[in-house]
Amino acid sequence: MKTLSTSDYAVFIVYFLIVAIYGYWVYRRKHNADATSKDYFLAEGSLTWWAIGASLIASNISAEQFVAMSGNGFTMGLAISAYEWMAAATLIIVAIFFIPVYLKNKIFTMPQFLHQRYNSTVAMIMAIFWLLLYVIVNLTSILYLGAIAINGISGINFQLCLVLLAVFAVIITLGGMKVIGYTDVIQVFFLILGGLVTTYIAVTQVSEHFGTTGVGNGLSLMYTKFNDHFHMILKKDNPSYIDLPGLTVLLGGLWITNLNYWGCNQYITQRALGANLKTARGGILFAAFLKLLMPVIVVLPGIAAYVLYKENVLGPNMTNSLAENHDNAYPVLLNLLPSGFKGLSFAALTAAVVASLAGKANSIATIFTLDIYKKIKPDAPDYKLVNVGKITVVVAMVLGIIISPFLGIDKKGGFTFIQEYTGFVSPGIFAMFILGFFWKKASSSAALFSTIGGFIFSVIFKLMPKFVDLAFLAPFGFSKQVLQEDKVTYLYEIPFLDRMGFVFIICVIGMWIISTLDYKKGKVTNGLEIDVSMFKTNKAFTAGALIVCGILVALYTLLW
Repeated sequence: MKTLSTSDYAVFIVYFLIVAIYGYWVYRRKHNADATSKDYFLAEGSLTWWAIGASLIASNISAEQFVAMSGNGFTMGLAISAYEWMAAATLIIVAIFFIPVYLKNKIFTMPQFLHQRYNSTVAMIMAIFWLLLYVIVNLTSILYLGAIAINGISGINFQLCLVLLAVFAVIITLGGMKVIGYTDVIQVFFLILGGLVTTYIAVTQVSEHFGTTGVGNGLSLMYTKFNDHFHMILKKDNPSYIDLPGLTVLLGGLWITNLNYWGCNQYITQRALGANLKTARGGILFAAFLKLLMPVIVVLPGIAAYVLYKENVLGPNMTNSLAENHDNAYPVLLNLLPSGFKGLSFAALTAAVVASLAGKANSIATIFTLDIYKKIKPDAPDYKLVNVGKITVVVAMVLGIIISPFLGIDKKGGFTFIQEYTGFVSPGIFAMFILGFFWKKASSSAALFSTIGGFIFSVIFKLMPKFVDLAFLAPFGFSKQVLQEDKVTYLYEIPFLDRMGFVFIICVIGMWIISTLDYKKGKVTNGLEIDVSMFKTNKAFTAGALIVCGILVALYTLLW
């Protein structure tokens, strides 16, 4: 039933007031009239480790996970958790090897790194690239999926949901990174609490359907009766293999996705770039622990919805809703919750969406202001830069509201939409970053090849199988129509994670060849300041990292 009761609205209003009042208090207490633009965009030196860790998770977990990843949990099961659990391992790598390089070289934005390491051309191209990617793919997807979920739960008009989410996010974003960082702590609290409540009630309903009680019995029944949804490594005959191709999740493209996202992404790294190394590492480690918990909140509900769906427990309206779009799994579950709890889960979902929108909008504003506008107006005073950043936030949100309904996000599946289309640029970007970090001979012309060539090769690998299939099979009497009906083209399609791996290898080889030729010609490169001592970690961090890795090994061993 698409309605919220009085108690649901009361819970939601309490959440809204807590975030708004605390955000205003943070702004009044920490706002300085003479604050610099870096202080506004990066909260330089003022975020604690727990605020950094919470902000990383709040910015990352959004409707993309709650709605789209739950939808994937419904379709393919626990295997989609690979994105979350591999992220925990990736965060450890970023904390040890990436963050020290950024902080040592006083890098505050990703285009700044490219300018410092390569040249202004590479930096400007990528600044524009990132802006387009963040606005057209990420911001719009978060906004659209969030509005779908809220509309599905509350019955509020879809367009109004878009506008209200955008306005809420703008209010938080205009306070700067300090307000975002500290309010994210509250957002994560509601996110986790509400998510756990939803999981608890969903799994309990499964156990009650089979005549038992308790979460433990519910999980046991789900695992026993629907074991095909509890494998982390999919086999080739699984319909979802195209999205998670077997061992690729451990040995291939998923590493590129995660390392690029967590280590070379303004939207994420911005949370740690204003802190010292110990604080930044502590925050990232905290985020890694929280990542281990995320599948319990966003994937298990999707599997529970699948069980209830297959057992015909849901009413005809909910069953039809799930049959039409698997991304409706989480909203359907929320409609099963009792009054009050539904409001708490509604607040959790809203918190996830708003925090992610605020973080994305702040990163868009940071890149546009510090890496584009400041290059055009190098003498612009700090107050002017801050104002330009605020205007950019509003413009980005308005664009998101206008274009999000026209991108076909609901047809492809929200999570897959974001991962695949981000994957067109991430292999080239990651190759450019990783060689730029650790190989001083990497040249600017090689970086341009990786940036532009990586995108071109991604498009070629995406389109090539369709033409290759027809060209290869047409002489044997197959027509295009028969190929489509028999799904022959599907068998030859390259999974996008594998495609990313192929493109990354091509980019690295291409950069090595071009850089070697440039070096022989005597071209000078701008190597970063790096020494081995930067990568040493303290005992507490090392112990925490080993615990995270141990848990991951145990999970994959049990759920292979």
